[in-house]
Amino acid sequence: MSSDLYAVVGNPISHSKSPLIHSLFAAQTHQDMEYTAIQAPLDDFAGTVSGFFSRGGKGLNVTVPFKEQAWELVTWRSDRAGPAGAVNTLYRDAEGHLCGDNTDGVGLVRDLTLNHGVPLRNQRVLVLGAGGAVRGILGPLLAEQPAEVVIANRTLTKAQALVDLFAGGVRLSAEGFDSVREPFDLIINGTSASLQGDLPPLDPSLVDESTISYDMMYGFETTVFNRWAEHQGACRSIDGLGMLVEQAAEAFWLWRGVRPDTSKVLSQLRQEGF
Repeated sequence: MSSDLYAVVGNPISHSKSPLIHSLFAAQTHQDMEYTAIQAPLDDFAGTVSGFFSRGGKGLNVTVPFKEQAWELVTWRSDRAGPAGAVNTLYRDAEGHLCGDNTDGVGLVRDLTLNHGVPLRNQRVLVLGAGGAVRGILGPLLAEQPAEVVIANRTLTKAQALVDLFAGGVRLSAEGFDSVREPFDLIINGTSASLQGDLPPLDPSLVDESTISYDMMYGFETTVFNRWAEHQGACRSIDGLGMLVEQAAEAFWLWRGVRPDTSKVLSQLRQEGF
């Protein structure tokens, strides 16, 4: 009997930690599965997906730049994936329909609340950025019932578009980077600026001694955003490695019906320098 086949699809893909993470999950939970990385041609994501499942593949994770294409490709989308406009987890149902979910938001929430004990209910939250990464996490974040969420972005119209899309029970507003001044309980960086060693134009008044900073990016060293927040006096700073592991665990649970112990995997990744 051959192992069940899973993979992550992206372009480029050689840097992906998903094969390592899922292999650790599989070993921990005694699942007979193989997980690889597939670099899809930029002009044939759909063909790559079709070929994988026609070979008997069981599930795919999707990373940049294909998450929006995956959203368009699926027959059924979860409640999380619908407003996110992106899909990062694919599988087929009993009738063979291609199904899509987005586990990024629940990964963020689980990392904050379970791994770090950060409360979200009744908190004032500032989210930096209005691109696909932020759109993917807003639904689960708002479901935690924070007191207020402000989306700040260089282009105000993009932030306002997200406010219009996700407007509901939680107080939600849009601002430009340079117009936000007061301190927040939690600041989430959803821009990719720290990957380039850059920062949005942020006012120091956003941070006080009770502020927690969370960068959805991660690296071998403290991100530029988290260094900035620490310099302004933030009480804690957290990077996005836990979000990566938690979103992977949610996909693993969707596929296998087993939830791995993410704390052990996170600990191992940290020990290996991630």
